Amino acid sequence: MTGSPDMSVVIGSLTLRNPVLTASGTFASGREYADFVDLSRLGAVVTKGVSLKPWAGNASPRIAETACGMLNSIGLQNPGLAVFTQKDLGWLETQDVPVIVNVSGHTVDEYAEICRRLDSDSRVDAFEINISCPNVDAGGMVFGTSCPDAASVVSACRAATSKTLIVKLSPNVTDNTEIARAFVDAGADAVSLINTLLGMAIDIEKRRPKLARVVGGLSGPAIRPVALRMVWQVANAVDVPVIGMGGITNSRDAVEFMLAGATAVAVGTANFVDPTTTMRVVDGLTEYARSEGLVRVEELIGALET
Repeated sequence: MTGSPDMSVVIGSLTLRNPVLTASGTFASGREYADFVDLSRLGAVVTKGVSLKPWAGNASPRIAETACGMLNSIGLQNPGLAVFTQKDLGWLETQDVPVIVNVSGHTVDEYAEICRRLDSDSRVDAFEINISCPNVDAGGMVFGTSCPDAASVVSACRAATSKTLIVKLSPNVTDNTEIARAFVDAGADAVSLINTLLGMAIDIEKRRPKLARVVGGLSGPAIRPVALRMVWQVANAVDVPVIGMGGITNSRDAVEFMLAGATAVAVGTANFVDPTTTMRVVDGLTEYARSEGLVRVEELIGALET
């Protein structure tokens, strides 16, 4: 094949220039990475979680390095919707990249209100509903591990917006396919997975937990096999696009997730190790598609032979 493959993919009403996204919570809103990353070359930027009012997050220490990954217990710290709208959306508007706002909340009404307020904002292209964060005591994973609770959040957000609605799944459940089906039945246009796995680390000299909150979310290459398995299971259980994430560090990892059924992939923890990771994944994925003689990168989606 001599021409360049079509790298675009479709998520809900969005047509993305390529399948590579940023994972929420690892890229802020992109401004901090602008010296290293050409945001206009990304499929989309997924923002850090945005709550209706300022959210202080958890006490320190709240990050601990682990073998092949890291634990975090940031706790969705953010300045709130008003600051995000004025500061971050204003800057993102200049970057020629689709913006997916990650929505966080303590209550169903808070999730829905953020979607309602941003529904008419042309700077926002889609929402990712975060009901899977393990680092908060109200909202987050509390909603995402119960089908009725999950459905109530998604239904409320669906009623509040006509924009593409993506819902982020927690791996800390018995059956992710059941939760995914509940999301789709409630109106989700796509699902993303996985969020972090619940874990902990101990300082044996101090005989104390390394995180102030004791437990936190494990991310990085250590969780990739688990994430890949869950993406494959969910992609075979629902009829909406799946965004895969969990330990992606290079384009070969991205290809694995797409073969397992992901329409797009999100790079997270690897951004902390090498801020140019997303660019390397975009380039490597394009080269792989070209070397395989693909006309469209979408030919990779679910092409796993079992």
